[in-house]
Amino acid sequence: MPANTEPKLMSGNANRTLAQSIARRMSMHRGMNIGLVDARIERFNDAEIFVEVYENVRGEDMFIIQPTSNPANDNLMELLVMTDALRRSSAARITGVIPYFGYARQDRRTKARTPITAKLVANMMVEAGIERVLTMDLHAAQIQGFFDIPVDNLYASPIFALDIQHHFKGKLDQVTVVSPDVGGVARARELAKRIGCALAIVDKRREKPGEVAEMTVIGNVKDQTCIIVDDICDTAGTLCKAAEVLMEAGASQVHSYITHGVLSGPAVERITNSVMESLVITDSIEPTDEVKGAHNIRIVPTAPMFAQAILNIWSGTSVSSLFEHETLAPIYEGLYTGA
Repeated sequence: MPANTEPKLMSGNANRTLAQSIARRMSMHRGMNIGLVDARIERFNDAEIFVEVYENVRGEDMFIIQPTSNPANDNLMELLVMTDALRRSSAARITGVIPYFGYARQDRRTKARTPITAKLVANMMVEAGIERVLTMDLHAAQIQGFFDIPVDNLYASPIFALDIQHHFKGKLDQVTVVSPDVGGVARARELAKRIGCALAIVDKRREKPGEVAEMTVIGNVKDQTCIIVDDICDTAGTLCKAAEVLMEAGASQVHSYITHGVLSGPAVERITNSVMESLVITDSIEPTDEVKGAHNIRIVPTAPMFAQAILNIWSGTSVSSLFEHETLAPIYEGLYTGA
């Protein structure tokens, strides 16, 4: 049953730009101003986080927009403290809008005496008072099962499909979608199916994290425009090496579409100097000035999708409808005219 009041948005400091974009988009949809809840989120001298909400939120449907990106611990703690403040202020429901879910790569025990931190984080969020989670491209789909509350996991592939159809219009028969490892085949296959392109795989053997010992291309990429698709790009070592291997295998061009641009350490320098024509990322993580200034890095917005998803959750309608081209294309109509 639709709520009686408008949804209310609150943002931490992790990606305030995205939160403001979501608020503007929702205002367009609703035909009225939907702003961010006025609140004070700051740190004491010893780095303790303090939150004070200046508006009445009693009985309201609250959405906290806060990716738990770098610095992951600070942003996660901000989310928990904001949630506690809203819960103690009698908010009717609290939804955590977490465009990038940090600690998702620690989703299982790969060896003895290691934690499953993604489950720990899920427990902390639920205990703090979050009653629903809205996120995008979880590193592992099973993380949804770590929560005993509803989890809506959006996908960037429909947005990427629109972008590819727009920028490679008339050349899709020369495009091959590439998974940078065997584990990402399902994601790459889904995108390839959306745009009607061939699929290839770069099989890698990793000696230890951050280092790739050997790579082999499975599939024919000769004279093809290769599009590498993945969920996370951290230091970009594997991505840049995969691009080199594809060029050596005869690819004419290599582009990459990555949902979450973590881009830590030497990542931007590596990408700038790589053989990749372009790297396309979303704004799920606040891009740094270095990322914005890179000539071959492009950022596509997620605000239209998140705004519609929030409105659908608030009104009790389908979120999975956003996975379909017919539903998503009108939302991005201004950006991809002629896609």
